Amino acid sequence: MTTIVLFGTFALFLLLSVPIGIALGLSTLATIFYTGAIPVQFLMKELVTSVDSFPLMAVPFFILAGEIMGKGGISERLFNFANALVGNKTGGFAMATIVTCMFFAAISGSGPATVAAIGGIMIPAMVRQGYDKKFATATVAAAGSIGVIIPPSIPMVIYGVVGGASIGDMFIAGIIPGFIVGGALLAWAYIYSRQQGYKGLAEKTSLANIGKTFWEAKWALVIPVIILGGIYGGIFTPTEAAVIAVVYGMIAGLFLYGELSIKDMPKIFADSALTTATVLIIVGSATAFGRLLTIEQIPTQVANFMLSISENEIILILLITLLLLIVGCFMDTLAAIIILTPILLPIAVNLGYDPIHFGIIMVVNLAIGFITPPLGVNLFVGSGISGLSIEQLSRAIIPYFFAMIFSLLMITFIPELSLWLISFAE
Repeated sequence: MTTIVLFGTFALFLLLSVPIGIALGLSTLATIFYTGAIPVQFLMKELVTSVDSFPLMAVPFFILAGEIMGKGGISERLFNFANALVGNKTGGFAMATIVTCMFFAAISGSGPATVAAIGGIMIPAMVRQGYDKKFATATVAAAGSIGVIIPPSIPMVIYGVVGGASIGDMFIAGIIPGFIVGGALLAWAYIYSRQQGYKGLAEKTSLANIGKTFWEAKWALVIPVIILGGIYGGIFTPTEAAVIAVVYGMIAGLFLYGELSIKDMPKIFADSALTTATVLIIVGSATAFGRLLTIEQIPTQVANFMLSISENEIILILLITLLLLIVGCFMDTLAAIIILTPILLPIAVNLGYDPIHFGIIMVVNLAIGFITPPLGVNLFVGSGISGLSIEQLSRAIIPYFFAMIFSLLMITFIPELSLWLISFAE
């Protein structure tokens, strides 16, 4: 009955359009009142202690770094470099947009931030080049999902904190899966562009142009090298790397590119603070919700139920994947990781999955949730930029959805794609 009250009130609040962080907190509070066995102070304590974590401090700094770099002239230079690489191919503008999102993913750590930063430039530009607006917006929304797969990644930080996994290992494990997802999106963009007759730029790719645009984008492209190199070189922790990213982003935006001014900083700080507050409310409420699940032994019950369905490893991991895909449609990525990691990670380990590999599977699964209604955040950001309805955008993004599903299955059943690079870092 406690489980019914917990999930029933949570579902009710979501149906009433209560923000997910508040819905999690209120459903936890309602269950506390129902059981009477746990003091009300439990919720207040969890809200405070759950965010009192040094690794979790990386989240607000990565959010701030993404805001600074999104407004500091980095997006346009990354696109110019990507366009020099693939712009003359069939569907060159679409492919350059996806490559730009992959570059920006290695900076921002956030899916919606990637869509906002790249979409504002590229959706109008693609339409001017003759691309269908629905396809252009779907391309940016889908490619923005890579923002949480290629490191640094805010969901990977949360998974590392909740699952006790190395955040540095999670970052390095996300590199190849991120390129696989990007490759699948590029493949569909090429196929569709060829069907529609979207030609690339008239001029041929030249080493001189590639070299020129690379040099202009060098200050942006070096950021992932600094972050990952510093972490694996033992120079700083992932949290300290986030601070380095902020400082570097300010230097690049204010002095190296000169497209930021001191007057821009208050708004950037305010926007980052608002996003951080939203994220931390979700983290605190989801932690309390998840702790209540543990007290009621619901993770054990779920694990026993799933293991009773089948002992076949493939069937079980497919069931977990299906569960994560469904959850991603209705729940915020960070909340889903906090609540489901204690439930699903022991099952995955029991099936022989490495915790790092399973973390990547979770992140990629939930990244697909960025483009699946009704909660798909990237859809809402893309819709806000292009003026298309969510229904129009949801239909246009279906081929990209299947491309990401194909990538997910590869990542799930070929562990080496996630773990191979870690073996070199050890």
